[in-house]
Amino acid sequence: MAGAMAILGSSILALLLAGYLAQQYLPPPKPKVIGVDLGTTYCSVGVFQPGSGKVEVIADKAGRKSLPSVVLFTDQGILVGYEAQELADANPLNTVYDAKRFIGKHFTQEELSTESSRYQFKILYNKGSAEFSIFANESLRVSPEYIGSLLLLELKRMAEQYLGAPVSKAVISVPAEFDERQRNHTVKAAQLAGLDILRVINEPTAAAMAYGLHKVDVFNVLVVDLGGGTLDVSLLNKQGGMFLTRAMAGNNQLGGQDFNQRLLQFLFKRIHQRYGAVPIQKQDVHHLRQAVEAAKLNLTLFDSVQIRVPLSLPDSSEGEGGDRASTVLFEETVTRDLFEGLNRDLFEKILDPVEEVLSRGHLSRYEVDEIVLVGGSTRIPRIRQVIHEFFGKEPNTSVDPDLAVVIGVAIQAGIMGGSWPLQVSALEIPNRHLRKVNFN
Repeated sequence: MAGAMAILGSSILALLLAGYLAQQYLPPPKPKVIGVDLGTTYCSVGVFQPGSGKVEVIADKAGRKSLPSVVLFTDQGILVGYEAQELADANPLNTVYDAKRFIGKHFTQEELSTESSRYQFKILYNKGSAEFSIFANESLRVSPEYIGSLLLLELKRMAEQYLGAPVSKAVISVPAEFDERQRNHTVKAAQLAGLDILRVINEPTAAAMAYGLHKVDVFNVLVVDLGGGTLDVSLLNKQGGMFLTRAMAGNNQLGGQDFNQRLLQFLFKRIHQRYGAVPIQKQDVHHLRQAVEAAKLNLTLFDSVQIRVPLSLPDSSEGEGGDRASTVLFEETVTRDLFEGLNRDLFEKILDPVEEVLSRGHLSRYEVDEIVLVGGSTRIPRIRQVIHEFFGKEPNTSVDPDLAVVIGVAIQAGIMGGSWPLQVSALEIPNRHLRKVNFN
């Protein structure tokens, strides 16, 4: 008996030693599970690297780590991401974006009519669900999950090209307020793209994992997620490796696009004051929108930026219906102070859902242990300042806010795939009675 136990002990020791040597000297295996962030405005894909324990957010051929959540249907085929975004202004009726707002969501006809008024593409009512009407070669009706599947398929291709191997398993993130139907339809979108979803994780929990909060001793975590089109604020309670979403609030009509629109309107007024006319050609408007987006990004780093855009303007002496046009080079200096002034009221609105989640969570601002920023719009200095002034301490900005969710999802994907070195897994406590409060 003693001899058998000795042999068993030696065998176990040999296995452990072999595992250790394999980790030290053999090349690490390729990741088996990808992490996907299917965002409203942008989406991303990442992998947890066995051995190094680092997350790699996969870039496209141009080095961009986020893909616009835009799909364009043309007579020649379907374009996804940046290609679709570039041609969106030229073909707005067949360009679908913000599909995540509709996926799996139940609408009344009145609700859908109100929501569809915000978009140029046509949205149809189908027994409580939304469908998009497209005409490219033929008339089509496509579902939000089909649009999602096209985006996920592109992310899957990017991952396969990076890994040099087929990919079939994934972890995906969803907003914390998504109900079971919305979660199931998100999974259906992934299945249409050929992905088997091993776990659905809430976006605030994923962000907390990206910041490493699943491995440190914190209790009250506030996640402020401000992207291109929506603001979501979540209060998480964390004990050990478990997260409970305690309260949620937000504004589904506040984001980077709204800040851009304020600056765009200002530039239109400037153009009209200077030249007596405004741009009417779609290409000129598109170039102005691009310049505004670039200016917003550069103003996070610099106090002022210079906008230069060639425009073809109608001859003001002929009125708007005239055929004659002249080309001008529009130049305007935009300062950070000007940008902040144009958006002052919008920036202050960010505190409304923050105060709501604290009230519903029965928590004072001083009891928040960690403030986590997610979404590209949280790069704006004034927004960070507003949050800092409210809480009396700096928010955590140690992770790229554009990529925080996908990094957290990729960590969870690595855990699900058994990658080493193993991380502390995050578990979410379901709270099916929780409802998000929306401010407009």
